Amino acid sequence: MPLMQWNDKLSVGVASIDNDHKRLVGMVNDLYDGVVAGHGKDVLGRVLDGLISYTAEHFAREERYFAQTGYPDSVAHKKEHEDLVKQVLDVQAKYKSGATSTLSLEVMNFLKSWLVKHIQGSDKKYGPHLISKGIK
Repeated sequence: MPLMQWNDKLSVGVASIDNDHKRLVGMVNDLYDGVVAGHGKDVLGRVLDGLISYTAEHFAREERYFAQTGYPDSVAHKKEHEDLVKQVLDVQAKYKSGATSTLSLEVMNFLKSWLVKHIQGSDKKYGPHLISKGIK
């Protein structure tokens, strides 16, 4: 059973963004599966690399939509993106310097919490705005 299940509470109503979020949920579940199988430390490096790469793509997509539509809260939202990227890069540095296996659990719990809070909080706010501007 996965750690996170995609559901309508996580949908912002914009297909490309929802698909990105589903992929991010999948990454958290991949890490969870690795931890459950006793390979958390091995899986963590791959998940962190994928997360850094994919969040850059995802955040760029959101931010393009913000620019296209004049989203009024874009500055604060971009700051949240920057903060997450910094945190993930810090975790990756810890991992590369020989972190313990407990780091996998910490990262998994952090990512799940951040993703749910960010989607249900900040991202839900822009959904109606983007949809009203024709982005679906």
